[in-house]
Amino acid sequence: MRIISGSHRGLKLQAPAKLPVRPTTDMAKEALFNIIEQKVNIDEISVLDLFAGTGNISLEFSSRGVKELTSIDRHADCVRFIQEMNTKLKFTSNLLRADVFKYLKTCVYKYDLIFADPPYDLPNIPDIIRLVKENNLLNVGGFLIIEHASMQNLSSYKGYVESRKYGSSTFSFFE
Repeated sequence: MRIISGSHRGLKLQAPAKLPVRPTTDMAKEALFNIIEQKVNIDEISVLDLFAGTGNISLEFSSRGVKELTSIDRHADCVRFIQEMNTKLKFTSNLLRADVFKYLKTCVYKYDLIFADPPYDLPNIPDIIRLVKENNLLNVGGFLIIEHASMQNLSSYKGYVESRKYGSSTFSFFE
């Protein structure tokens, strides 16, 4: 796991082995950020990273100069590791230890991009789409990206735009 681009390009991230995570591969992350950078200027957007885990995606956004970032995970060790990395790399972000679904139900902020990388076996992944829509959490022109198992198909959900497959992982985009 490494930071692909930005102020800390090439930095290897070594998360503790005990974290209950499945980090996005470097290949998939590089492809994802190529897509994102074709759509927006990262330094002008607000981002919500759900199921932040190791902070792999959050740290990449920070390295690339994201305007505003909120990262959420419910595991204390994950939040602690992200905070340690933010401090070490001098990144500022909003970091919350919270249940993602409870946060989405009560959130009053709007974001330009929401990224979610839930556990692949989570049965209620479509609830993320529904809660983002119901609570109007995206700014005009904003989008939601969900990373999920390639065998899962989210194309029937409202707002679906496209999917990109990278091995066993797929990124589905919603507006």
